[in-house]
Amino acid sequence: MAAVAEVPSAAKAKAKAKQAAPLLSLDPERQREFQAEVQRVKKGKADKQTPGVIYVGHLPRGLYEPQLREYFSQFGTVTRLRLSRSKKTGGSKGYAFVEFEYDEVAKIVADTMNNYLFGERILKCHFMPPEKVHPALFKGSEKKFTRPTYPAVKRYNRKRTAKESAKMTLRLLKKERQLRKRLAEKGIDYDFPGFAADISLAKKKKTSASDLNVSVNSEDPTPVCTPTFFERRKSQPEDSEDTEIILKSPSSTVKTGVQKMKARKLQKKAVGKKRKCKT
Repeated sequence: MAAVAEVPSAAKAKAKAKQAAPLLSLDPERQREFQAEVQRVKKGKADKQTPGVIYVGHLPRGLYEPQLREYFSQFGTVTRLRLSRSKKTGGSKGYAFVEFEYDEVAKIVADTMNNYLFGERILKCHFMPPEKVHPALFKGSEKKFTRPTYPAVKRYNRKRTAKESAKMTLRLLKKERQLRKRLAEKGIDYDFPGFAADISLAKKKKTSASDLNVSVNSEDPTPVCTPTFFERRKSQPEDSEDTEIILKSPSSTVKTGVQKMKARKLQKKAVGKKRKCKT
């Protein structure tokens, strides 16, 4: 049994010796050059295994970095992934870039997934050549996405007191005056309304609204309807535009005349029908 067990071990040793044996040149004098060439070819094969990047468009909603990485990992090793997001809302823009470990795998994925119906949308996949891949394409893709807070926007849109709002308008008007001054110094003849026009319009709107909203005060003196007041009203000339238009109904004689005319017409029609029947 011991001799039988030694046979496989001997076969493995021979196979390893064959694999480890260096390649020999046909010309023994050029063995060193041959070995250097072999090493160069092996390095070239290793260098050819470059990563490949694909573009994926028309992505359905609800697909984010974890879901995309999990889905495309079935084709091969995904080294990096970047989903394009909105800077304001943080939502997906509907396209992403996926980098695979080998460019051959990326080409196969691009050909397979192009025009593929996925989540009621037809995906668009294209292989990106290395010269078209921007160096900063995957910059920050390893970090977990956090929704933007925009503290400056919140600070700008906060509710201000009357004093703070007046201070802000003065600062804006000062900047606008400086801008107009710089334009005039450079010889640029350009006029624009700016903040000053907006402030004047706002003031006009306030004044017009205050005029429209004037209510009758109960404490104001009421006009007394005295005989002298009525005489003064009668003495004032009446406007021609305010004259009343009176529509008079037609008199009874006109009504009877119209009725007689209708009766005559009816009689003529009846007579004409009788004559036709006789003939």
